[in-house]
Amino acid sequence: MTFNASGIDLHAHTTASDGTDSPAELIGLAADLGLSAIAVTDHDTVAGLEQAKEAAALRNIGFVPGVELSVEDDRGRFHMLGYLFDLHDSRLNETLQSLRASRAARNTQMAEKMRELGLPVTMDDVIAEAGDGGEVIARPHFARALMKKGLVSSVADAFDRYLATGKPLYMPKEVLSPKDAIAMLHAAGGVAVMAHPGLIPLSEEALAERVASLAADDGLDGIEAYYSQHSEEQTGRFLEIAGINGLIVTGGSDYHGTVKPHVSLGIVYQGRAAAPELLTRMQQRRAASLSAA
Repeated sequence: MTFNASGIDLHAHTTASDGTDSPAELIGLAADLGLSAIAVTDHDTVAGLEQAKEAAALRNIGFVPGVELSVEDDRGRFHMLGYLFDLHDSRLNETLQSLRASRAARNTQMAEKMRELGLPVTMDDVIAEAGDGGEVIARPHFARALMKKGLVSSVADAFDRYLATGKPLYMPKEVLSPKDAIAMLHAAGGVAVMAHPGLIPLSEEALAERVASLAADDGLDGIEAYYSQHSEEQTGRFLEIAGINGLIVTGGSDYHGTVKPHVSLGIVYQGRAAAPELLTRMQQRRAASLSAA
């Protein structure tokens, strides 16, 4: 597929997980903005990808299948982005189903905690915030339900008071190890990218060591150096780390719609979208990996 010279955004969410735009609406917005390609990267699900793919074909915009996963091992937790995989890969879909089942169990526990705290919010209220297309119920849906009841002033306030790690409603969920997530994505014909490294609570030195280990030992393909919330200094450092370790670089806004009003689709770095060349290099990385397999 050939992309034109306008920018791209390789990190965006829909109502299939915790975004507020449907897959078709997201594609429409991307096309209206003049983006040449958009990646849909919902949490733990590929449910919105077929609809997004169809909408992209109608609007003549490049479509990149994606997913965002939480991963963790004894060195900590971070998010992993997968791209360009086979949407129908059985191992991928079975694993995502297991992760969603874990989320559902956690959500039931969180709803019980709300009842114990005397918060007048039910699981039905939370599900209503996900809408008809929502396959993944996540903490932002709890936050919006708390907002609707007037218990918090914003999504950020809900996380600060109730939902963030260590807060009264927080519950852990099942996650993959980075090694297993990378192996799963590679087996499905995709590439694996560390999401927003600037949000990982590690020192500069520790993060560099973490990336080097993942690249050398587990086959990490890239890092999201260009990200809407990275500073200029962070971006430069992540580009350096990618170069040292022979990794590709990606760029995304992490758009969620109205749930994150400060994040705009297509605004990735210095007020602009990411360069199309990033997607070209990702495709080349995938092709080389498939040829070597």
